[in-house]
Amino acid sequence: MKVPLSVLLRSMAAVSMACVLSMAAANDSHAAPDPDTFSIDGLVAEVVRKNPELDFYRAEIAVAKAGRRTAREWKNPELTASLGSKRVWDRGGPALGDGAAWSVSVSQVIEWPGRIALRKAIANQQVELAQIGLGQFEAVIAARAKTLGFAALAASEKADATREVAERFKSLLAVLVQRDPAGITPLLDQRIIEANAIALHRRVTQAEQELQTAILELNQLRGSPASAPLKVVGNLGPPNSPPPLDVLLAVAFTNNFDLRIRRAELAQQGFRVDLARHERKPAVTIAPFYSEERANDEQRIFGVELSVPLPVWNRNEGAIETAQARLEQAEASWRAAQRVVEREVANHALALRTQLEEMASWRQDAQTEFRDAAALADRHYRLGAVPVTTYVEMQMKYLDALEALLATRLEAHEHSQQLELLVGCKLDQISRHAPSSN
Repeated sequence: MKVPLSVLLRSMAAVSMACVLSMAAANDSHAAPDPDTFSIDGLVAEVVRKNPELDFYRAEIAVAKAGRRTAREWKNPELTASLGSKRVWDRGGPALGDGAAWSVSVSQVIEWPGRIALRKAIANQQVELAQIGLGQFEAVIAARAKTLGFAALAASEKADATREVAERFKSLLAVLVQRDPAGITPLLDQRIIEANAIALHRRVTQAEQELQTAILELNQLRGSPASAPLKVVGNLGPPNSPPPLDVLLAVAFTNNFDLRIRRAELAQQGFRVDLARHERKPAVTIAPFYSEERANDEQRIFGVELSVPLPVWNRNEGAIETAQARLEQAEASWRAAQRVVEREVANHALALRTQLEEMASWRQDAQTEFRDAAALADRHYRLGAVPVTTYVEMQMKYLDALEALLATRLEAHEHSQQLELLVGCKLDQISRHAPSSN
């Protein structure tokens, strides 16, 4: 039976379509999973909650608390026992008898009043240092996550815009190569378009690499595999204006993590000086004892021993001088840290205000207008209304302006994050009418 050609063609088309659909279904089954999508605030919360390095600082707090328990404990009592033999005889005469002789005593060192309290105070400062260290690390990774989130937004927006212009050049080039260039000018125009298309594809690759670099570090911060898909959503708008400098400095001198660490170290070293002076007073050892001897007769002795070291040769002067020198070092470190914080706060506040003033001079719709102008130049070049130089200049200036806008916003956010780290809290939580205090 002869099959009509039309039926045969329809059958082959159906089989081909079925193969294509089965291959598409197989590809969909192996498609990459949907990326985790976070806003900036959600990303920060994720990083602070899951960062694996936080366990180190939590363990440090546990170590400090264990040291505090050790500092307030008394020394264990010491049990001493002796066993021997005793023989009794007259001088020059026979032995009168022999027997066992043994004794047992329990000694306890009694610290002078206040010494354990000083050791506990030193241990409390160590706990506070560990807690400040945890808070500082959480603030650092939160600021870094926020900065990387904004960097990912900027890189994504830059990549999308550059890809749009690159596709515009690519489609235009596809039309131009189909034409037979008549003369040198059309040929040179075509080469200009082609050269810019190559350069634009490189800029797309660079923007995508910047995005991928930010995502890789964000995955590391949140304890996820480096290749885990991640998407950051939000708007890269300008940050809030900072409070006045005197308010920032007043808050920083109180809340700055480095200054809080220096204050805790200074207080701790002061307690160490007091402890070194206190240790000039000797500890007293009390030892109740019992002894028994059996030879010619039986003797039992019960009493209490009291021992006190005499501070004749060592009055702990070296330890006191060392502790006092460490205290002076802590004071110098505190003053130096204050100057550093003051300089850094002023520097970042000035830079942030300068960039906010620069952004305030921009038109609110400048980015949209540049994008529309680039699209307008593309349409009119295809119609022959504008020369190739105007077309290329408009596309490139659009991308240059976009990169400048995004870079300025990103730098402003970085300065804002550094300020928040320096003052130890969010800028929008600072009262603008707070009193200035040093």
